Amino acid sequence: MEKRKKKTPKWSKLDNTAILFPVIATSQMSSVYRESVLLTEDIDPELLKKAQDTVLDQFVTFRMRLKMGFFWYYFEENDRKYPEVQEESDFPGAYINKSRNGHYLFRVTYFKKRINLEVFHALTDGYGGLVFLKELVYEYLRLKYPDEYKDEKHKLSPGVFMDQEDSYVKNYRKAASLDRAYTPKKAVIIKGERVPAGELNVIHGYLKVPELKQLCKELDVTINQLLCGVYVYAIYKEYLKGMASKLPICCCIPVDLRTRYESTTMKNFFVVTQARFTPEDKEYTPEEVIKLVAEAHKKEVDPENLDAILSYNVSNEQNIFLRPIPIFIKNIAIFSVYYATATTATTTMTNVGKVEVREPYRKYIQHFYGMLSMSKGQNIKGAICTYNDTTIVTFSSCLTDVNIQKRFFQYLAGKGLNVMVENNEAEITQEKGETDGTLSEV
Repeated sequence: MEKRKKKTPKWSKLDNTAILFPVIATSQMSSVYRESVLLTEDIDPELLKKAQDTVLDQFVTFRMRLKMGFFWYYFEENDRKYPEVQEESDFPGAYINKSRNGHYLFRVTYFKKRINLEVFHALTDGYGGLVFLKELVYEYLRLKYPDEYKDEKHKLSPGVFMDQEDSYVKNYRKAASLDRAYTPKKAVIIKGERVPAGELNVIHGYLKVPELKQLCKELDVTINQLLCGVYVYAIYKEYLKGMASKLPICCCIPVDLRTRYESTTMKNFFVVTQARFTPEDKEYTPEEVIKLVAEAHKKEVDPENLDAILSYNVSNEQNIFLRPIPIFIKNIAIFSVYYATATTATTTMTNVGKVEVREPYRKYIQHFYGMLSMSKGQNIKGAICTYNDTTIVTFSSCLTDVNIQKRFFQYLAGKGLNVMVENNEAEITQEKGETDGTLSEV
């Protein structure tokens, strides 16, 4: 592809969440997330490259490069050659070296039947990434099967908006105080032997939605509450060994704000809520922990509390006394605050949600996945993604010990759920969860 003609570049400010990521991103803490799709046939790299370039023409959000001004970072439209599409050769969520990637803040790779989209979080959140990935898949399938999709035009799907609104600022109000104090409180930090630098231990667990819903009905919780609760219980049993702790297990749970505020922005628009469980000197059953986690999180997602979290997060950015401070001083302050609060969370469990795919393309798509990279103090994270009747829970970790992940799937298998597990690029190692909850080595 030839370098595009020069024109006046579009530019935009970073949203409230994006401000953090350029300051903290390193090769060991990349701030890159992954969303993937598994098709029914091996990927044709040439067609995938053509599909990427066609879709990228329509997505100004993904055509941006990061620039540093005197007071703030900002985005400017990138006029360089579009990035190459390559076969996957690195571990998931690896740092995106902008100078080696044409200053683009995303990459598209493939492996056998799978297409991976990896995005620097300053660019957009999981919602924006998923919109791009689905359009990329549609265009790829149109190119691969032109006769079948001859009536499908090369344009964005109905209902897809390229909105560049900063929904944080638009919906900011000088809100009431938060129910939970924002004074940093330390939490349990999971430590242990680490995998070699730059590597990640990734485990996917495949669950059937009808079985999950039945278990949720029995426990009177949502799927998100169930999976987060089981995850916290696994940490309690495997890391704390079922012992009391003065520090809570704190699971961060991102919440998409678009529905609440009727936003269609392609920029970041979410807040991070928390579910805390502080084990006392008693033995808890899994069901007790699930209930306690569910109750804790219900308070966090109360609409008034979400409003308060948003307003608190935006308030510093809106402070007129901070605006004229040079960026290098702001960066020092942001970096210091981030590191001071890094010990206040044990882990993160994000839910990409139920992925909807347009009817003409469904027969070629098997699964969708989500995956998070590591951050300071959080050495293991989880991501949930549902497509058709399958929910995939993906754990990424920089630790060699996988007992927490095993305990998580053991509980679900022990409740009679069919559980399939695979580790990184390995084949599925168990096809059905036995009633005793055992898992084979992964």
